[in-house]
Amino acid sequence: MSRPSSIKRRTLVKGIAASSLLPLLGANLVGCSGNNDNSSGGVPAGFDHGIASGDPLEDQVIIWTRVTPEREGTVRVRWEVASDEGFADVVASGSGETTAEVDYTVKVDVEGLTPGSRYFYRFHTRNSTSATGRTRTLPAGAAAPVTFAVVSCSNYPAGYFNVYREIAGQELDAVLHLGDYLYEYPRDGYASARAQEFGREVEPPTELYSLADYRTRYGQYRGDANLQAAHAAHPFIAVWDDHEVANDAWREGAQNHDPETEGSFSERKAAAIQAWYEWLPVRPPAGAREMIYRQFRYGEMVDLIMLDTRLIGRDRQYTQAEFAPGGVLDVAAARAAFDDSNRTLLGGEQLQWLQGRLTDSTARWQVLGQQVLFGRYWLPAPVLESLDPGIGGDFNAGVAAVLAAVQAKTKPAEERTPEEQALLDSALPYNPDAWDGYGFERDAILEYARQLGSNLVVLAGDTHNAWASQLTTADGQLAGVEFGGTSVSSPGLEDLLGQDNAKLFGPMVTTLVDDLRFANLFSRGYLHLVFSDSAVTASYRFVTTVDSPEYALDAAEGREFTVAAGNLTL
Repeated sequence: MSRPSSIKRRTLVKGIAASSLLPLLGANLVGCSGNNDNSSGGVPAGFDHGIASGDPLEDQVIIWTRVTPEREGTVRVRWEVASDEGFADVVASGSGETTAEVDYTVKVDVEGLTPGSRYFYRFHTRNSTSATGRTRTLPAGAAAPVTFAVVSCSNYPAGYFNVYREIAGQELDAVLHLGDYLYEYPRDGYASARAQEFGREVEPPTELYSLADYRTRYGQYRGDANLQAAHAAHPFIAVWDDHEVANDAWREGAQNHDPETEGSFSERKAAAIQAWYEWLPVRPPAGAREMIYRQFRYGEMVDLIMLDTRLIGRDRQYTQAEFAPGGVLDVAAARAAFDDSNRTLLGGEQLQWLQGRLTDSTARWQVLGQQVLFGRYWLPAPVLESLDPGIGGDFNAGVAAVLAAVQAKTKPAEERTPEEQALLDSALPYNPDAWDGYGFERDAILEYARQLGSNLVVLAGDTHNAWASQLTTADGQLAGVEFGGTSVSSPGLEDLLGQDNAKLFGPMVTTLVDDLRFANLFSRGYLHLVFSDSAVTASYRFVTTVDSPEYALDAAEGREFTVAAGNLTL
């Protein structure tokens, strides 16, 4: 992982490795110690929230836990990292203290490890020992296959975290979490209709605003056994999306935040960010807290470039309704706004950093891990007018518009009526919250990557649906591929359309969107990726249900794509 700069506090510990007990946003945590008996002091505490690791480097990795004290006070925690599960060969160990100031979380940056190696880790308090976690460092040098699981959008009240359970049993280099690790809504909010039935009503019952609110919600999520299992099995590389703060967040606000009734957005954002750093196994940046963009080099195989498309640079997103006075979209005005060259999703500093990483990359694959759909997903204006609740919300009219558009699209151009051609020519981005609402910047990145000859793979979450698309420049040249993952539990378009209609709608959308090759709008699951020197294989793996803890893999709905290096077509 590379950052613009790096500041660490190091203490030499037992064995060959060094480490840092990381300060969290200025909290005064005690550094590591070579005395491995120090966990005998302090308040007794257990490990109700499991353990985790993340942000691996060639010779470093973050390990994390959270202790639950029997009473308020200082808890002394000892940690160990070993090359074997029995801890006969302990390569690093140390101890430190944690308090309520950081919600009793513990985060250690273990250094001096061997590249491309598996390690085991655990924590101790005076009266308890944690579960054992597995982690691994990044490889160095020669290219070897790299395997990821990609997840996003885990909504506790919406259903069981069966996807995390499935991932825990896989052999992976890392889990990439593309955001919406949790949701901010109150108990009667989004996707909560069956929460009481599932025994998954959220805590606190109110919407999240304060640091205490966000901490409580993280604690509830991290109490889930399936999520704990996934964290224990694999290092996570995570970025936030909007719901870690509030729906449709941007640099200075959010759709789900009213400063008139809910106070300062900047204070809410600061609280959410602090809780995120406390509860996720992420290495805090040396610079601004919003600076979560960073790079992970998997030897000569993959340069993984993680981005922030939400908080650090994003201009406010438009909605379709802003361009639909009287319920009719002004296509020309909307296109001009969405493609405005002055609008930014990344911000100038992050964009320049990304261009530098692409320029410097010598790996076989350049992979962008980020939140929102990158490609062009345009639908005819009458479809958007009918299906968008902010404009029409007329499902029957929307279905009729889709059918008419598909009929027109499947005709040879010379056989279309003027009305049919006009329908197709009215297309606009279906989701201006995604890169489609910042088209100039997106197109500039694609053209830059194409000129470099990058083997560009873009990963996205956010939509709760699965997508596979080719990425083309503004003049139609191939520049990469995009794999958009579905959700862990948040409902997809089946929540709006119904299960049967969503199954029918996916192929229709694929027909209407030129670069789109696959759309599943009704299944929960994850994306399994294997990068080799010759190709990347992307497998969409879906579970049969999140309405019950009993599930299976849904082989009938799963899809697999193989894309050859140097031939970025689906």
